[in-house]
Amino acid sequence: MTADRPPGGVRSLGASLLDDVLAETLDPAYAQAAEARAARGEQDAPRRGGQVLVALTMAVAGLLVAVTYDQAAAKQQGRQEIRSALVGDIQDRSELSDELAAQLEDLRVEVSRTSDDLLAATAVGQRALDALARAEQGTGAVPVTGPGLLVTLANAEAEADDDPVGGGTATADPRGRIQDGDLQRVVNALWAAGAEAISINRQRLGPTSAIRFAGEAVLVDFRPVTNPYEVSAIGDPDALAAAFILNPQIRALAEDSINFGLRFDFAKEDELSLPAAGSPELRSAEPLDTRRDPGTDPTPGG
Repeated sequence: MTADRPPGGVRSLGASLLDDVLAETLDPAYAQAAEARAARGEQDAPRRGGQVLVALTMAVAGLLVAVTYDQAAAKQQGRQEIRSALVGDIQDRSELSDELAAQLEDLRVEVSRTSDDLLAATAVGQRALDALARAEQGTGAVPVTGPGLLVTLANAEAEADDDPVGGGTATADPRGRIQDGDLQRVVNALWAAGAEAISINRQRLGPTSAIRFAGEAVLVDFRPVTNPYEVSAIGDPDALAAAFILNPQIRALAEDSINFGLRFDFAKEDELSLPAAGSPELRSAEPLDTRRDPGTDPTPGG
């Protein structure tokens, strides 16, 4: 027994559903989701491109900062090496200069001894010798030894965490370094306190001595002296100390040492040895008239 086919113009419900499935292969909700994803994809592409650009920019900037830091650190290290080499050269030249100065002093002593023997043979010559000794004492032309006051000055100590790039050290601030003006204040205060002779790092001072600042070096009579600085003064230790500490300039220096970490102290010494100053400059001379000395007249009663 077979079923009869439906009439030609009438379709069954199953056939209609099959036609819908074949005609619309995508579910409407799925199609909407696909369209939404497509729309988001078009908008996310520029956003992702911008994020990549920002990341690249930050990476390049970080690289530049790292390279700049390394270069600055290398330059700072190079400057420190050059400075250390220059300081070493200065010390070597200073040692050589000290050796030559010692040889000069030996020759000066020999010449002085010979001239003293010749001048001491006459009364006029002896008077000239006495006047010369007083002049040499005042000008620092002869070495001296005696009790006195020893003043020590030094730069502030560098911090342990200094930045090699910025160069930020405790002594980068000029107020953390001993200046020529600080040494001038100390020397003037010692003279005012009654010092008979003064030297800075074994450099004897005279009436025309100059203390100057050149770059990072202190010059005493155009010769460099380095940190720390020892100022030696011959005189009565008690009187020197009492007058020295009451000087207003010294009180100001003491305040600076507290505020900026400078080293500033002084001590009484039983014996200090100061060298002679550099070769004195001859500015005028007069011939010695020995005819007025009776001791040189060969005639009796003469």
